[in-house]
Amino acid sequence: MLPSEVEVAIVGAGFGGIGAAIELDRAGFRDFAVLERAPEVGGTWWANSYPGCQCDVPSSLYSFSFAPKPDWPRSYAEQPDILDYLLDCVDRFGIRDRIHVDCEMNEAAWEDDDQRWRVDTSRGTLRARFLIAAPGLLSEPKTPAVPGLDDFPGPTIHTARWRDAPDLRGTRVAVVGTGATAIQIVPRLQPDVDRMYVFQRTPPWVLPHNDREISPRLQRLYARRPRLQQLSRAGVYALREFLVLPLAVTPKLGKLMELIAARQRRKEISDPELRREVTPDYAIGCKRILLTSDWYPALDQPNVELVTAGLEAVEGNTLVASDESRHEVDAIIFATGFSPTDPPIAHQVRGPDGRTLHESWDGAPEAYLGATVAGFPNMFLLYGPNTNLGHNSIVYMIESQLRYVLGALRAARERGIGRLEVRRDVQRGYNEDIQRRLKDTVWNAGRCASWYLDDRGENPVMWPDFTFRFRRLASRFELDEHEWAPQKKEAPRGAPLSSH
Repeated sequence: MLPSEVEVAIVGAGFGGIGAAIELDRAGFRDFAVLERAPEVGGTWWANSYPGCQCDVPSSLYSFSFAPKPDWPRSYAEQPDILDYLLDCVDRFGIRDRIHVDCEMNEAAWEDDDQRWRVDTSRGTLRARFLIAAPGLLSEPKTPAVPGLDDFPGPTIHTARWRDAPDLRGTRVAVVGTGATAIQIVPRLQPDVDRMYVFQRTPPWVLPHNDREISPRLQRLYARRPRLQQLSRAGVYALREFLVLPLAVTPKLGKLMELIAARQRRKEISDPELRREVTPDYAIGCKRILLTSDWYPALDQPNVELVTAGLEAVEGNTLVASDESRHEVDAIIFATGFSPTDPPIAHQVRGPDGRTLHESWDGAPEAYLGATVAGFPNMFLLYGPNTNLGHNSIVYMIESQLRYVLGALRAARERGIGRLEVRRDVQRGYNEDIQRRLKDTVWNAGRCASWYLDDRGENPVMWPDFTFRFRRLASRFELDEHEWAPQKKEAPRGAPLSSH
């Protein structure tokens, strides 16, 4: 049963929400509720179950530092293994009883008189002193508005809704998009379909994938000697950190990666014309760099046709591309990603003035440390604006943000604070510095149009520096950077702070 009042309400049960719940519990903040709209925890790793779904960050890094997993079967974990890991964390740390699945947040509104968030959900209403929004940056599928799509006679499937997908063996299939999802699903479907058309607006930069199985012997060694796995994780982290140099510090260094990518194209594609069509004309890293050793060989197969134009219209079961080519198909798969610069939760959270977070941002999302927004008291975001990475693990960034969140909660308890929010000038100065540093990075200046940029040309998505510098910023909570007011009434039940 959904409680009527808690100290902390957490929205989302992916890495962010589960990590927040575990860290709150370990720190003595045990009066919380996690609201998850899906029937199970896992977030994007529950929602995305399409064939080939796999993380592009090494498994040793794509996991909580406080919850190592010695028996990862692969160096880059696949979706079922990541989901199992999150389920195990929920049980291992004893937080299952405070997670409410099939519970979608409809709206959260700040009530200034009571210094509480009123959270309306599909299973009732609860009130909370603090709200932690952890919906994930890649949580809401984006399907393009294509004329005639509603009248298409066959199935249309977004890869993030694959659980409802029919059997596609022996059919003619269109895959719209050539991003991170497409490069994983196309090689898995290609051998079984009769014909496949891949619609490509912009070719991605691709590098070889060095994924490998982790031997049972090494798994047993990690289980017996956890320190060895910690050292391995530290080494992988350090190597990944160096990748920020060609992306954000000295983009000219990216030329080496471009040479590796060109060599891969020559090796894996036999048709010179196809090789030309999949060669990007923008700087590597401007869009997400994709790791795969299967994508090019799949495109090179006789039953696959690359359509180097966007999907313009649908006429019955015929897809019309912007180059006026026509292709008859039985099913359409949308590998078209998500809407990170306009997250749905921003339309559902209302501050003291009644404006939503979306209205407050006015098309330009920003936050302090990607975690708190001026004008929205007692609210924290995980994986918020300018915390996405092109080189390392978002789990590291989430754990860093949780240090800041716990610092804020401790200060509120110790000082009897009822309302707490970052100062506008602090948030503005922080974001002006980020946007200034982003200007010369490959994400902003790499000559491509990506989902990193908003309608104003600013980048509300990427973090432009080493991740250890973000952690250093987030590890301290400075009360003088915030506006605050004392509690008006006694706080709801909540266990005293532990010494952890």
